[in-house]
Amino acid sequence: MTRTADILDRISTMKARGEPFALATVVRTVAVTAAKAGAKAIILPDGSISEGWIGGGCARAAVLKAAREAIADGHSRLVSVEPPDVLQAKGVSAGEEREGVRFVKNMCPSQGTMDIFVEPVLPAPELIICGSSPVALALADLARRLGFALTACAPQSEQAAFQDIDRRIENYAIPADREGARFIVVSTQGRGDEAALKTALAADADYVAFVGSRRKAEALRAKLSADGVDPAKIARMKAPAGLDLGAITPEEIALSILSEIVAYYRRGIRGITTGSPQ
Repeated sequence: MTRTADILDRISTMKARGEPFALATVVRTVAVTAAKAGAKAIILPDGSISEGWIGGGCARAAVLKAAREAIADGHSRLVSVEPPDVLQAKGVSAGEEREGVRFVKNMCPSQGTMDIFVEPVLPAPELIICGSSPVALALADLARRLGFALTACAPQSEQAAFQDIDRRIENYAIPADREGARFIVVSTQGRGDEAALKTALAADADYVAFVGSRRKAEALRAKLSADGVDPAKIARMKAPAGLDLGAITPEEIALSILSEIVAYYRRGIRGITTGSPQ
């Protein structure tokens, strides 16, 4: 059987790599069960177990299903595998959810009860900051404290302005594909606005915003359109960036932008995918 230390090492490695997974932990057992309290398993997005063990077929299918769902929506689950007579005594049916608990029928000979907590472990949302303006630097500082993975996207001569950063991309070569939530803010302050926006809009991202006035944003939209950028992609650009807080200083503007990004991110986790953040 896999040791707890091995599972913890594996969790640490996967988190460092930004790999999504779910951690299933047996938190309670009653009577005879194959797995005991404290047993753990790492479950991948495809529903396969990467490491650990949480019992046999009595609980496996229900836990793997709960893990896939948890990874998809970011919410933890509590699965209670119980014998038919115990479910009947409680007045619940197999598959029913009540007060945050999903009940599953245990048809194994052991006829024990086992509660399994399934927790999603997802990569930190990524914030790509294009440019090294005062707003860009304020964004990096605040986003770090909010737990974002930070990428500085700027010419080599501007990279030194960023201190505590996870990844650096020279100029504006943003990868088109991504894993997990990704947010892009262009704050180039007139130095490469159009180039940065072209790559930002071509990338797969949950949110693309431009820091600048409405007039400047409209002029850039016109330029992008004239250059043949897909109108649907141009329509994705949020400009001016951020919530309307009446912000003036770089720090205040950064706060308004991060507030908007958090609203988008949390709405996405809750499964709300349309409309603007409220």
